[in-house]
Formats: sequence, C-alpha cells, structure tokens
Amino acid sequence: MSNPKTVNELKAAHPVLARHEGVWDGIYRHYDADGNKIDEHKSRLLCRFPENGDHLYHQTNIYTWDSGKTETRDFPAQVKDGRLWWDNEFIQGWAADMTLDTHNRTTVLNWTRTGDPDLYLYEMIQISDCGTKRARTWHWFKNDALFSRTLVDERKISDDWQAYESA
Repeated sequence: MSNPKTVNELKAAHPVLARHEGVWDGIYRHYDADGNKIDEHKSRLLCRFPENGDHLYHQTNIYTWDSGKTETRDFPAQVKDGRLWWDNEFIQGWAADMTLDTHNRTTVLNWTRTGDPDLYLYEMIQISDCGTKRARTWHWFKNDALFSRTLVDERKISDDWQAYESA
C-alpha cells in the first residue's frame, strides 16, 4: 500500500476523510457500560490538511465544560500503511476510510491510550451526504470488557480552518 506524500494525494486516497476538513462544533456525551451519562461537554475541532509542515493531517480538539473548564488537545498524524497514524502523549492508533461503505460516509479509527495498552477504543464517524453534519460513536474497552461509550454530534461551521487557527 503506497503512502500519500502530499495533501492532495492523501485526500485522493481517503476521500471520506477529506470531507471532514474544516471546523466542527459539537457535544460529547460519555456513558458508562450501563448507559448512565457520566460526562457532557462542548467541542470545537479543527480538522486540517496543511500544505506545509511535517504532517499531512493535524486535528486540534478544544473542549469546554459548563463549569468553565477548558482543555485543548493536538493530534498531528503521520501517514503509513495507507492510514493516518497517531503516536502522541494521548493516543496511539490509526484512522482510515471504510472502503466497504459504498455511500462514502464512514471513517473508522482504532487506538489505545498511550501508556495503557489494555485500554482500547474503536470509533466510527458517519458524515452526512451534504458534509455539514456528522455523528461519532466510540466503544471503550479495558481488559477486553466494554466500560464506556461516547456519542458525539457535530455540525460543520466552516470549511476555512485557517481562519480559526489563530482565534
């Protein structure tokens, strides 16, 4: 499997993922294995395909809770084996288009928490045909037992992530 060397090659290899480029506002809802809500917070995600720099994909997540707490996490990705790969202080894992989805709406991720290989997660992202709405579902496992689910509902507020980068 060849690895894209440019942003345009990456977008051509992963057309579903390419549709996620832009700025997304949403709500994260975390549930325990019994379906009880354990956390909820707002999010703004910048999904970038930068023309310059060391990464063909870079995502920044900005989380905000009603209490006023905020948290920002950066996820620059490398490309190898035909997938996006992360290996940072938070996660180690990959993302790829679900090529079996003939509607071209699905991206799949698998990752572990850095430093905790017994905690792994599968995420599925569905993007709407219009490209302005998406839903994400995470299934969290610890020692091979489901212990949490995360549901994320998002809407795209801009294709121009560069305008939000310095904001």
